[in-house]
Amino acid sequence: MTDIKTGINQRGLLVDKHSVSFRMYGRGFRQYDLEVIHELSIELHPGEIVAIAGASGSGKSVLAHSILGILPDNAFTTGAVYYDGRPLDQKTKEIFRGRRITLIPQSVNYLDPLMTVGAQLISPAPGDGGRALRREKAAALLERYGLAAEVMDYYPHQLSGGMARRVLVASAAACPAELIIADEPTPGMDKKAVEETIRLFKQLAGEGRGIMLITHDIEMAVLTASRVAVFRDGTVIETVPAAAFSGDGSALGHPFTRALYRALPQNGFSGDFKEAV
Repeated sequence: MTDIKTGINQRGLLVDKHSVSFRMYGRGFRQYDLEVIHELSIELHPGEIVAIAGASGSGKSVLAHSILGILPDNAFTTGAVYYDGRPLDQKTKEIFRGRRITLIPQSVNYLDPLMTVGAQLISPAPGDGGRALRREKAAALLERYGLAAEVMDYYPHQLSGGMARRVLVASAAACPAELIIADEPTPGMDKKAVEETIRLFKQLAGEGRGIMLITHDIEMAVLTASRVAVFRDGTVIETVPAAAFSGDGSALGHPFTRALYRALPQNGFSGDFKEAV
């Protein structure tokens, strides 16, 4: 729930009029600021899956990196981000990262090349029963993604692209974080693995975890999330129930959202982006 007096979401994540810019240098070392996220606001409650959908380059991954505090040094932000009513400054983001908030990154290069898969699955899961039990649970988690127990002893360079993505998703499930930010988690996965990922996200949400699913795949967003926030040019143009993506799309408020929906194969690729201003 949102506290009307303070505007702070007392449980979960609140991004409030948040902007992100990068300090750049052009010809003749002329300095300028490139704004990629503009006064963006979004809420995510515990036990909820919110999909952030939009075209590549619309600022989706930049938002994820800003929430986690992993933007490059030439980035600066305005507005505010809160988690459980607490402002997330850079120090707090570093404390929460990997503990209360975790990322399923877009790039498989986030896997540590010097650690085995098993070590990377076990290390973020302090818990009961000792290392042997945690290793057994990690092996069972990999098996859900069609990966043999022997993969526990592989290094990242021994994995195919699809296998590496499955490991990244499994590592998020093994982590006790209350908020999972999944940045394009399924490219390279086969249909069965995608379906398993959707089931896993819904299971994690059922356990009370909040999940932010960043994707350009409208179909996956609708199948997975309860709400879909549509990005365009670095801001949210509308947030709608996933059920609004049905029929002829008339339940969608913004012309750009309707164009995205109507551009899907099952809608005959009929989206008209010329009118989606």
